[in-house]
Amino acid sequence: MTLMFNIGGDYTTTVEAFIPVTGRGVQGATSHHLGQNFSKMFGIEFEDPTAGDGSKLYAYQNSWGLTTRSIGVMIMVHGDDKGLIIPPMISPLQVVIVPCGLIGKATQQDKDTLFSATEDLCSALKAAGIRAKADMRHHYSPGWRFFDWELKGVPLRLELGPKDLAKNQAVAVRRDIGGKENKIILSLTDVGAQVNELLTTIQKDMLERATAERDSHVIQVTEWKDFTGTLNKRNMILAPICSMKDVEVQIKAKSAQESQAQADERAPSMGAKCLCIPFDQPALAPGQKCLIYPDKDAEYWGLFGRSY
Repeated sequence: MTLMFNIGGDYTTTVEAFIPVTGRGVQGATSHHLGQNFSKMFGIEFEDPTAGDGSKLYAYQNSWGLTTRSIGVMIMVHGDDKGLIIPPMISPLQVVIVPCGLIGKATQQDKDTLFSATEDLCSALKAAGIRAKADMRHHYSPGWRFFDWELKGVPLRLELGPKDLAKNQAVAVRRDIGGKENKIILSLTDVGAQVNELLTTIQKDMLERATAERDSHVIQVTEWKDFTGTLNKRNMILAPICSMKDVEVQIKAKSAQESQAQADERAPSMGAKCLCIPFDQPALAPGQKCLIYPDKDAEYWGLFGRSY
């Protein structure tokens, strides 16, 4: 959560997201403290409960929202070339079970046994509070169904075949990681607790990876000569600034001008804007000057970057 200046209100807090692939920020949520500015303008009053004489006070107002852009940010931050990767806590479907491993010689009884076990497994997961589904679309091959659910970003897939049933197990496949590490053998005994634990691990791992990626792109810059070059490497910049009203205007104009002058025409030329004033403020070095006005003392750190 961070602070922004608010034209028309007293102040605004914001949640700023970051897209590493493009190096741009996205405003995901805001809360505006409007003060009494609008209530005085429109005559919004209430009776003072402490006065007892019927006197009126102007209302303090706020305005806030979590935008649907946050869904797009989630897709861009976590997705890959195979499709969506949805964090378990917000995924409408957390686990999909795909029966597989039936060979051509399988009897109807073999099929019925496997399909019944698949439904039982799904019921056990739902009883454990897990949003689960058994994919019984037998007109599609198991491989087709695997890829279909990978595209949709379901966090965990359970594969269940006759050999697994014989061993009282299922094969769990994580969507968030690839390679051999994404397959885990789960016992069908107390499977709900195991899957819940695995979903918690997936959620934690996804958050840690995204946080580490973001943090690696937040660079402290204290001299202008380093600003535009750092910005053009798809970074956000934490810079010391003063409270002069045109600080952001000057930084945006100068960084845009310097970006346009670079040799690579494919590189971004958009200037940097002040995304926010972070609540978490590193200590300013004694005598630290404002990035864009070196004759002025810095007062706080501002987070700058390109944005959507």
